[in-house]
Amino acid sequence: MILVPIFAGQDVAVLGLARSGLSAARALQAGGANVIAWDDQEKGRAAAEGEIELVEPALWPWHSLKAIVLSPGIPLTHPKPHPAVVEAQRHGVEVIGDIELFCRALKASGHFNGASFFAQGTVNPNPGLRPTGNGNGLKGKVPLICITGTNGKSTTTALIGHLLAKNGWDAQVGGNIGKPVLELGVPRDGTVYVLEISSYQLDLTPSLKPNVAVLLNITPDHLDRHGGMDGYVAAKRRIFARQGAGDLAVIGVDTPKAADTCTYVTARGGPAVAPLSVGRVVGRGVYVLDGMLYDGLYSPPAEIVDLKTVTALPGAHNWENAAAAYAAVRGFVRDPKAIGRAFASFPGLPHRIEAVGRIGKTRFFNDSKGTNADAAAKALDAFPGDIHWIAGGVAKAGGIESLKSWFPRIARAYLIGEAAEAFARTLAEAGVSYEISGNLAAATRSALDHASLAAGDEPVVVLSPACASFDQFRDYEDRGDQFSTIVRNMARAEGAAAAA
Repeated sequence: MILVPIFAGQDVAVLGLARSGLSAARALQAGGANVIAWDDQEKGRAAAEGEIELVEPALWPWHSLKAIVLSPGIPLTHPKPHPAVVEAQRHGVEVIGDIELFCRALKASGHFNGASFFAQGTVNPNPGLRPTGNGNGLKGKVPLICITGTNGKSTTTALIGHLLAKNGWDAQVGGNIGKPVLELGVPRDGTVYVLEISSYQLDLTPSLKPNVAVLLNITPDHLDRHGGMDGYVAAKRRIFARQGAGDLAVIGVDTPKAADTCTYVTARGGPAVAPLSVGRVVGRGVYVLDGMLYDGLYSPPAEIVDLKTVTALPGAHNWENAAAAYAAVRGFVRDPKAIGRAFASFPGLPHRIEAVGRIGKTRFFNDSKGTNADAAAKALDAFPGDIHWIAGGVAKAGGIESLKSWFPRIARAYLIGEAAEAFARTLAEAGVSYEISGNLAAATRSALDHASLAAGDEPVVVLSPACASFDQFRDYEDRGDQFSTIVRNMARAEGAAAAA
């Protein structure tokens, strides 16, 4: 745990007691703060019972509070701010998140990146960085890599951590993936913090200053929470707000809003900018052509790794993640080919086009993290055809209209949850075969039955719902876990039947 002593002896409130909120309360309390907390849900309060003092916001000591630590899932501005946020604004109490606590705690300890990591005006002046003694010329300082984007954040974050670890660094990975940031290890020689940061978290982290900031892409998502597309883009751009000379901005240019951001950051000045793309050459950047990853940060460009051979990174969207990860890590490893070799051992992430089984000739893939149409497009794009697609849940704005160009790859769709009827209408208009299965078990069984009769050699059943999960499941992880269990149970049953 990273202790937070900056509010020692002062009153601080924590609102929201899921994983990040509970860890923030513990870190503050261990650092000497007078912590009170609340969660609007009984489950959250039960998790803190007997450990953290629970007080309803209406009874908080507003005139003595120094800060409210807000869990990122609680509305800060839109659709309307939580009543406690309104009261905080009325009393001049700052509202921050757990990543802001992390930034301030490390800065106060002298470990954080008060100086720039890279030399001014260069993308990577020192490819010979070594983990010994932090290896970065900043005595006692710990570099910070932060990753955001609409899609691909988690895979890219985990991949950066993997590439660093394989090359001798103590990569501490967390934030919006895995461990809450305050539960990461304390800094030591060779530590690099690698944080996935959502748009919600960026709104709550005003002092964030990454040495390397990565923006993968921007497509419509969470628009209700940011008051529209302009608010969403502004939130994503905050990852670069405090970067300066000697920092590095890695920015995808394959979506228009992200490309605009690349132009904006370049024109504003400050960090060096490394663009990345899949399908076209970019100057002073990293790009992928037909699966080959090229380091074009310098001249001439160099081939690094053929991503078609990396089984855990299928499809163009994962090649974008790989290009971003390479660009982020390039300044930390002497030999770029060593980074390329490290890709081969990346295990991938659960719920992101995860291979979960095979029954006969049919392969099954769990992409439960595909909670919007753009994410589902990445999964559909990873397979050339003969896709038996399980979709549905709580639909996002626009439904699956944007997926029509991928419909020819779909042999049949199996629809579940609240969105089933609406998705059925879209598919029917496009002439796509479908059924309303109702629940995940029925959809998976029917998908196997149909896929087994397919003419192709390797039909695939892909759970990529293009929807949130909350109508039938706790979260996307629960949905993906249930799918994997269903597939395993069917495989056992098929095996037993064959042996009988």
